[in-house]
Amino acid sequence: MRTIETGTDIAAPRWRVWQVLTDVDRYPAWNPFVTLVDGALREGGKLRVRVEPPGRRAVTFEPTVMALAQERELRWRGQLRVPGLLDGGHVFRLEERAGGCRFRQTVRFSGVLAPLLGAGLLEATRRGCEAMGAALEARAEG
Repeated sequence: MRTIETGTDIAAPRWRVWQVLTDVDRYPAWNPFVTLVDGALREGGKLRVRVEPPGRRAVTFEPTVMALAQERELRWRGQLRVPGLLDGGHVFRLEERAGGCRFRQTVRFSGVLAPLLGAGLLEATRRGCEAMGAALEARAEG
């Protein structure tokens, strides 16, 4: 399993950050990493998601929403064609803190091909998560 974790402190109430995070129709206007989410955000819902890791080719995949906990967590999981070959999960969490909240992202790759993912792709994914966190901060605080 390969895991990437990032965090961003945001000086805005958790409800406001959640509002921006779950308004996926507006992602193209502000989100430099997850540039498209098509589908309904509901547990069990199928999505079409496009990610653009910095310096890498954009990838579109079709994950399933695994969790949607109001103002706390959004989690989706998808796979490359066959489950267990290359599976990926993305978790977005909001944690209450003094003066605002903390936005955490965890991306996990698992499956037979996960050990073959290069350091460059993992680093680009980390940078993409950091860019999304900074953009979410700017949008929620603005």
